[in-house]
Amino acid sequence: MDIKINEVNNENLISIRHAHIKKKFTFLIIIFAVIFITSFTVGRYPLTMKQLLDFFIFKFFNASKEVPDAVETVIMNLRLPRILAAVLVGSSLAASGAAYQGIFKNPLASPDVLGASAGSAFGASLAIYFSFSHYGIQVSAFIFGIISVLLVFLISQRIHTDSAVVLVLTGMLVSTLFSSAISLIKYVADPFDKLPAITFWLMGSLSSITIRSVKLACIPIFISLIVLCLLRWQISVLSLGDEEAKTLGVNTQRVRLIVILCSTVLTATSVCISGVIGWIGLVIPNLARLLVGSNYMHLLPATIVMGGTFLLGVDCVSRGLFPVEVPLGILTAFVGAPFFLILLYIGGRE
Repeated sequence: MDIKINEVNNENLISIRHAHIKKKFTFLIIIFAVIFITSFTVGRYPLTMKQLLDFFIFKFFNASKEVPDAVETVIMNLRLPRILAAVLVGSSLAASGAAYQGIFKNPLASPDVLGASAGSAFGASLAIYFSFSHYGIQVSAFIFGIISVLLVFLISQRIHTDSAVVLVLTGMLVSTLFSSAISLIKYVADPFDKLPAITFWLMGSLSSITIRSVKLACIPIFISLIVLCLLRWQISVLSLGDEEAKTLGVNTQRVRLIVILCSTVLTATSVCISGVIGWIGLVIPNLARLLVGSNYMHLLPATIVMGGTFLLGVDCVSRGLFPVEVPLGILTAFVGAPFFLILLYIGGRE
């Protein structure tokens, strides 16, 4: 009888927890929707909600009411690509950080842990130095981001010890090498033309984003996010340790390799269209962990939504509160660093 009562109580507790998590997800979706809609009205050419509503009614419901050409140009050519890019980049960096934290069992892991960010930054800096086109810069950033992680794997395979520790240490080494190479490029670059372009790109921005860039980024980002979501249970098990994962039948090496590959693609793709934007992959997963717990069945979706919402909000601040657009990397650092200190303080008191 006592066993049955305990089982009923456990089921009630589980159902109550699921109900709380659903409420939290609903709250996150509402916040995202509000910021998403509001972001169309923010910028150097402000729009009203009425203008925005008239445009979408005209565009999607074939209404007879015309909208000014300037409004259509601002929404379709400036605001929409930038908003979609902010959501994609924020979600990708946050999901990548959460995945790295799970497989490396370290809440301080971030998307650049294996050198993908540094490699992509070097590729973009090199392309800017040689006067590549806008899309050439993106392609170069993506290729070198992948190359940096391949270097990490090739080097770590030569060292026969704890694979997770070796991967992290090798990633730090490769990141340092690429960062030094970036410094060299900046040193020899034209100080009146190339150097400012490289410096601004490294700070992170969505000012030059186009709808074509968004379309190209959608494919690798969506595929990688879907794969990570399908592996949520395995990532949860890996976060407990390799021995427990093997006991539950998880192929730890294969799952870790797939997760690292998807996370690298997410990071490299994000960096190639937005530049280097820090702190999202570190702060957002930890905030989501406080909100919905450490189970990746809930943690990863929450991280994806919160990452997109966060960067979209930061981009609105960058476009709307300052007379000159501030690079996103600066704003995320200003917001992320104090916020992370608060998270550490809360965690230390628990």
